[in-house]
Amino acid sequence: MANLKITLPDMGDFKDVEVIEVLVKDGQTINKNDSIITLESDKSSVEVPSTHSGKIEKINVSVGDKVNKGDLILILESSIEKEEIKKEEPKKESKVEAPVPEKEIIKKTLISPVPQSGKGSASPKVRKFARELGADVSAVPGTLRSGRVSEDDVKNFIRSQVTVSHGKVQKKETSKHVEEYAHEEFGEVSIKDIPRVKKLSGPHLVRSWTEIPHVTQHEEIDITEMERFRSSLFDYYTGEKISVTPLAFITRALINALKEFPNFNASIDSITGKIIYKKYFHIGFAVDTPHGLMVPKIRNVNQMGIKEIGEKLKKISKLCRELKIDKKEFFGGSMTISSLGGIGGTFFTPIINPPEVAILGVGRSFDKLIKINGKIISKKILPISLSYDHRIIDGAEGAKFCVYLGQCLGKDFAFKLAV
Repeated sequence: MANLKITLPDMGDFKDVEVIEVLVKDGQTINKNDSIITLESDKSSVEVPSTHSGKIEKINVSVGDKVNKGDLILILESSIEKEEIKKEEPKKESKVEAPVPEKEIIKKTLISPVPQSGKGSASPKVRKFARELGADVSAVPGTLRSGRVSEDDVKNFIRSQVTVSHGKVQKKETSKHVEEYAHEEFGEVSIKDIPRVKKLSGPHLVRSWTEIPHVTQHEEIDITEMERFRSSLFDYYTGEKISVTPLAFITRALINALKEFPNFNASIDSITGKIIYKKYFHIGFAVDTPHGLMVPKIRNVNQMGIKEIGEKLKKISKLCRELKIDKKEFFGGSMTISSLGGIGGTFFTPIINPPEVAILGVGRSFDKLIKINGKIISKKILPISLSYDHRIIDGAEGAKFCVYLGQCLGKDFAFKLAV
């Protein structure tokens, strides 16, 4: 038996590369060419394979470490005798076997630079599947544990990367922005890494803004009666006041609006160009966390009352801030709500979260004096900003949606929301 030191091989121009995933554990038996860690640079992600078979005695790296060529990754207890190892060493330097085994494997996992953010790793089977379809697996957002990519992830990614134009499928091209000058020339600067959550969501936002014809409609909704009702809620048995966030009322009203206007609860199939109408009602919520913005979904909101919606909102927000939310909860939504009411502001332009076709932005409510029948009356006003995909939703339908939503939250809210 011999102890082998598995080090990081030559990977080209990579320097101070971050370890984003350790794929093995102490005591595990691995085979030659099994992936042991995943690295991520600004340009790509790569799985590093083991050069020998054996039992792992000690792992020398952890997630977040920066590594370079020659750094010790792990110590392997191998059944190969020391004499055999020495005999193999000259062969590794020969032209036949020298860099071929390690570098060929690594080159297969290295991905061409794509500004799509670092994505999860994938099994050899999934990598082969992606290659057959002409997809860069490093650009595919993984939904499995630790961000690993499945075959379904590859299929969904391909759908999102093509457009249908006159019956022809065309791949989308990405462009790089090159800085025209060095900022340091004008004064002192500091450089920090983009938080991982923002790094992952950034390209998604860029694609949405550049590929979807956004129209944003603003409206002021009278929620005076709703607020009066909300502040009067109490427990029938204990007499204690019940606190329910306005967002719960807005969510319930949105469900009614989606039922009335099905084009808002839809998606466009990126390959066929057809409209997919959803029969479910899963609402996404933009949650501000120390790690960046997250948009989890609450499933089957149409089956919940306002109080239950409020409880779900608190629970899912807590899971996001603690990074305990399951990745699958970020997919499969009907429509998203981005609320800045707790911070401030009125109108803004929320960016659609594809493959959804609309998003509702909610500002902070305010008091407004309105003249009604010759009298000046103070009303509680909620500013909303509705962004929608103009390919399937036109301005008239957008205006009707806002008006209907206002009715659900206005004087008729008690009948429409079914508290």
